[in-house]
Amino acid sequence: MKKKLLAALAVLPLVALLAGCSGGAADASGSAASGDDKVVKIGVVGASDPYWAVYTKAAAAEGITVEVVDFAVFEQPNPALSAGELDLNQFQHIVYLADYNVSSKQDLVPIGATAIYPLGLYSTKHKKVSEIKKGDTIAVPNDASNLARALLVLQSAKLVTLKDGGTIFSTLDDIDTGKSKVTVTALEASLTATSLPDVDGAVINNDFVEKAGLKFSDALAQDDPADPNSLPYVNVFAARAEDKDNPTYQKLVKIYQTTKAVQDGVLEVSGGSAELVQTPVADLVSSLAKVEKDTKAQK
Repeated sequence: MKKKLLAALAVLPLVALLAGCSGGAADASGSAASGDDKVVKIGVVGASDPYWAVYTKAAAAEGITVEVVDFAVFEQPNPALSAGELDLNQFQHIVYLADYNVSSKQDLVPIGATAIYPLGLYSTKHKKVSEIKKGDTIAVPNDASNLARALLVLQSAKLVTLKDGGTIFSTLDDIDTGKSKVTVTALEASLTATSLPDVDGAVINNDFVEKAGLKFSDALAQDDPADPNSLPYVNVFAARAEDKDNPTYQKLVKIYQTTKAVQDGVLEVSGGSAELVQTPVADLVSSLAKVEKDTKAQK
């Protein structure tokens, strides 16, 4: 989801390539081209989260060396994966992936589910939604999928009214300003948290909540990750289409889903807000196809 990929990324090798575990030349994507070793580069946003170190150790115990590649912003990991600079990425939900595929004419696919993270409204000026006054300003992420989701959160909190009830494709233009309580401004996702001193509230992606010195329990409002209609917002491991059946990648998904220390770490980092899921891949693929179809119809 970004331009100028390599200029902005920092590689975080969370597991050293141990002697006897690094044989064989690497191909352009970083995967081992020969020998028994498996080296897999996974792009994430937030590699400093402790569970990634736990995950790489669990993978190493299964003979797989994982290199976690950290990106500062959401726009970068998908183009890096498409370009072969990564083997997998794990940072996005299905709606975001669908928008990328349609906009960039790519065919990245989900190969495993991780969790649904509720999207929350935060404020350093108010302790509850009812304190927000008419005309106050709320910041939301500006990428298409999270913008629409944020607007639905604000509508549920009765801060905005969306024309036609709102959808996963709602934009600022769909706000009925005459019936809405607040003014909404869209910012790059990483900036919504840092904008809090200048606005009355902000809808902040989970990756940036604690970085802003906030607690997940501070959310004034959020969506419900347990809602069956939340399937398009399941976060996934994504791969290039030709790698969807790669047994090593599938094994890495299983390690993530079944290693208790990893799952506990995900919950801890999310402040207990994550809904851990093991949604069947067929359901993920079906959801992606539907959202891509709907997305194309919106273009």
